[in-house]
Amino acid sequence: MRTYVQIKPEDNVAIAVHELPKGTEIMPGVVTLSDIPQAHKIALVDIPQDAPVIRYGVVLGYAIDPIAKGQWINEHMLRLPTPPSLDNMPWGVNIRTDLPEPPVKTWWGYRNPEGGYAGTRNLLGIQTTVQCVEGTLNVAVERIRRELLPKYPNVDGVVAINHPYGCGVAINAPEAKVPIRALRNIAHHPNFGGQLMVVSLGCEKLTVDMLVGPENNTPENVVVLQECHGFEGCMKALMDMAEKKLKILNERRREELPLSDLLVGMQCGGSDAFSGVSANPSAGYAADMLVQGGATVLFSEVTEVRDGVHFIAERCVSAEVRDRLAEEMRWYDHYLDEGHVDRDANPTPGNKKGGLANIVEKAMGSIAKSGTSPIVEVLSPAEKPTKHGEIFAATPASDIVCGPCQMASGIGLQVFMTGRGTPYNLAAVPVIKVSSRNELKEQWPDIIDISAGAVATGEKTIDEVGTEIFNKIIACASGKDQPFAEKYKMYNYLCIFNPAPIT
Repeated sequence: MRTYVQIKPEDNVAIAVHELPKGTEIMPGVVTLSDIPQAHKIALVDIPQDAPVIRYGVVLGYAIDPIAKGQWINEHMLRLPTPPSLDNMPWGVNIRTDLPEPPVKTWWGYRNPEGGYAGTRNLLGIQTTVQCVEGTLNVAVERIRRELLPKYPNVDGVVAINHPYGCGVAINAPEAKVPIRALRNIAHHPNFGGQLMVVSLGCEKLTVDMLVGPENNTPENVVVLQECHGFEGCMKALMDMAEKKLKILNERRREELPLSDLLVGMQCGGSDAFSGVSANPSAGYAADMLVQGGATVLFSEVTEVRDGVHFIAERCVSAEVRDRLAEEMRWYDHYLDEGHVDRDANPTPGNKKGGLANIVEKAMGSIAKSGTSPIVEVLSPAEKPTKHGEIFAATPASDIVCGPCQMASGIGLQVFMTGRGTPYNLAAVPVIKVSSRNELKEQWPDIIDISAGAVATGEKTIDEVGTEIFNKIIACASGKDQPFAEKYKMYNYLCIFNPAPIT
């Protein structure tokens, strides 16, 4: 088992596979000058003041003070480099066509009656127009689960789309289009089988017409609580509508479908310095297999690709796609500037404890989850894809914001890589957890689905773990398996991205 990982020959740092005591010789002539925590960086050469610190073949930053060979390098020792320019980025110069062949090219899913990508689950989705109805709806949902669902065995569950939007907001502000688009698209998620059920208060700014269109604003689809007689009247209206929808959903059946009907999201959170070594590259290999088989894969998190945006541009299939990529990066640069924060506000204390010095290092590891496939499209937050293949879907990096954005884009399943660990999960789509370290899988054996830690230790290859992830995706998407988080119903609240003012 190896003791360190050096990604590229030109790197002047390596990371510790396990905690290394002071005095450990990791390679000829390189002896640790202090205890090195697991996943943290060790200088392989003397690095002068202001000289670059290099990992992934990329400058992570510049040494604030001289760094001695064998010294522990942490986040306090680097000065952040200038982000890559967005002007005239080369495109189409790294288009890979020799992607790995997937073991299978079909899966079992639910055809989408509205067209587009198929569903991975058969759910009653109840859409809300405003946060005010949440309490009443939650009571109804418990009753639906207890009293109605047992009568409809072909329905997997009921999901309330509760969210902190709808009123007290600048509904006509230019950027209000983002949360409104997200909620509109979630209402038509493939897992909801084309059955609209909307709960409105009756006086909110986000009207039913704005959410689902006047053509869908009918008594068959909408319950307005202010028009109901008391609490029991609200319950009866919700239960009666739910039962009608459940009867229809109960007729849905899985069919064998081509991979072209499958849309998968890739996300990472609680990352560490192993994420870019083991979990993310393995997920990237699975992504390449999916794309080769005809599926579509989304990857996201703007601040976590910004410092590697030129590498993504090289994979763009056209100047138009490259320009859309630059457009989304510029939008987010401005968004951060308006808040008087730098992109390096992204890394968390846990990221740093896990060996990530800054946003550059985090970005290099984050990009790995996209694999090597050509980038065929770039989406604004919560937009739906129009192409098949690898797609960059611009979203914030926050786990609980990125997830709903990808869900609004229509993903049927998400693969979530983590180094530090998180129980994050979505109610409407299954989420597979992949850990970057074996220690995390050992600590959370019934939360983490797959460990990629054996890649870090050298005991398995990226291809092997990537194939394991691919097979897990197909099994879970097809309903033949469930991720742990879905089994235990560890569902997160939906945080809808809202860059518009709140009034």
